Amino acid sequence: MFTKKTKADGPTRDRVRSARFASKPHDHGTLCCILPPYVLAQIAINGSEEQRRSAANTLTLSESLRSARSVAFRPQAAPRSGPMQRRVYDAHNLQTLPGELVRAEGDDPTDDVAVNEAYDGLGATYDLYAEVYGRDSIDDAGMDLPASVHFDVAYDNAFWDGTQMVFGDGDGELFNRFTISLDVIGHELTHGVTEIEAGLVYFRQSGALNEHVSDVFGSLVKQYAAQESADEADWLIGEGLLADGVQGVALRSMKAPGTAYDDPVLGKDPQPANTSGYVRTMEDNGGVHINSGIPNHAFYLAATALGGNAWEKAGEIWYATLLDTRMPTRIGFRGFATLTIQNAGRLYGPSSDEQTAVREAWAQVGVAVGGTARGPWGYMGPPAIAAEGGARPLRPWEAGAGDSSGGTSDASRGDGTKVAARSAATKSRRARSSR
Repeated sequence: MFTKKTKADGPTRDRVRSARFASKPHDHGTLCCILPPYVLAQIAINGSEEQRRSAANTLTLSESLRSARSVAFRPQAAPRSGPMQRRVYDAHNLQTLPGELVRAEGDDPTDDVAVNEAYDGLGATYDLYAEVYGRDSIDDAGMDLPASVHFDVAYDNAFWDGTQMVFGDGDGELFNRFTISLDVIGHELTHGVTEIEAGLVYFRQSGALNEHVSDVFGSLVKQYAAQESADEADWLIGEGLLADGVQGVALRSMKAPGTAYDDPVLGKDPQPANTSGYVRTMEDNGGVHINSGIPNHAFYLAATALGGNAWEKAGEIWYATLLDTRMPTRIGFRGFATLTIQNAGRLYGPSSDEQTAVREAWAQVGVAVGGTARGPWGYMGPPAIAAEGGARPLRPWEAGAGDSSGGTSDASRGDGTKVAARSAATKSRRARSSR
């Protein structure tokens, strides 16, 4: 678990963040939707007349929204203390956002199940980040959490637009309402966290990693809310979203990529579980929803090898990696794997079971990061942080980062900002949960 930052930490962290964003490119027009465009394209070919019409409308509207998003997310909420602030609006099947406010923080449940699911999902996502990682909302500065339900008519998608969550009702024949899956809500809100912390370019491998991070923490939101261990979790993304009669269980499976659905209308789940099946395509922003199956499976393998609750050891390592300021915005799979292995060593010690599990998980999906366990990084190194299409060596101030004694009390970020590792509160909570 990561300890909460004090007020004194805020200005320094804000300066670091501002400098990082000033020097790195961002996808100003990126709109990240849960339903991949290739699924909608299959429906537009194979579906009934009404299904084809709904899919075409969703594709067209999503592209229009994507084009209209001309600036990157820059939250301006002032830091505050106190509980989260959720607001759920009813768009009344129009395209005007946010719509009518129907439930605010602390209000009683309404008669609208979509409103209540959105409200609860926002809360569950906030709770994971706050209680496990010490993060205060999406921007780590107390940002309010607004959401709109009943967007458009039979809209087959959900998305984070940089300021709020938006949910369609689904067409009722292929997809249920998009508030039904808690992991979908956690997934989309995590796009906001990734945009703030890493700015991963939404194209090819860095885009697939962007989707991967959202799948990881979307799944952890669901697991944390249900208090499920890694072995008990279903590791599905979009479970419950597919309507009755559709041949499938979810949109994606982190446990078994490529097996989530195989349906005459939707087609077959195209995700690979290993780099040997990597799909080279210009569709889907270079296969961001497809090739994310590879790192997804690596996380699943690491989490289940470590056992216990996935949001603890595996989740801590991935969260530390997300905050690691050495990460290029166009990082590839090998570079990201390198950082997770490094952060595992910094959090839990060189050659620890945790570091070994992470390295072996990546190797099993075809992403090998070699070297023997030496030095504070846990292996020969530090190695290059590989960006897609090339690599850059660690810069001098990055190469010396970390505790040279190999200690595990803190993980020092490349810019000198510290990301606290396991706190006494974490150990106490784990002790309580084991009883």
